Amino acid sequence: MENHELRQPVQKRAIEKKNRIIECGFKLMCEKGYHNVDCIEIAKVSDVATGTIYQYFKDKRDIFLQGLQKEASGKLFPILEFKDKKITKDTLYSTIDKIITVSIKKHTMSQIAHEEIMAMQHSDSDVAKIFEKYELEATNVVVELFEKNGLKLENAYEKAHLIIIWIDDLCHEIVYHKHDNINYDKMKELVINSIINLLK
Repeated sequence: MENHELRQPVQKRAIEKKNRIIECGFKLMCEKGYHNVDCIEIAKVSDVATGTIYQYFKDKRDIFLQGLQKEASGKLFPILEFKDKKITKDTLYSTIDKIITVSIKKHTMSQIAHEEIMAMQHSDSDVAKIFEKYELEATNVVVELFEKNGLKLENAYEKAHLIIIWIDDLCHEIVYHKHDNINYDKMKELVINSIINLLK
């Protein structure tokens, strides 16, 4: 498709149409695989003409990136929701438990979609940048939580990043990997206690 100026919708119907294309197109690419979908298919599932796609987006990659931005802000980094949480020594365990529980619930995409996004993270630099952006934001949120609640920690950013990795990996284990020989309640307890020990 030749380069042209993309429309920025301002009317409610146009905004809804663009958002529908992002939502339907992103879901389709996650389910079928990014390389197995074209804009004709995206238009069909979005109930718009193919030409409408190119009014709002450069190509399917543009749709994927905008879809990932929405997914990352809402589902992939749920710890961002806890930035104003008040934590005390007595509520530390229960707060971390709640963060993990919310994170598990937010991991709602199918295993195929999860694997597709992870593959794209390693093969597309712009996808990797989106993850880096939200990882940095999540790290900053955790450090702010430390400081607001009186935890002046040495190596705070490194510890915050480790906490995010541990929680994310635990969620992936519980939601996507599901090993029969692993007690995930015990693993969750170990992660929570490891985080608490890290904060001492």
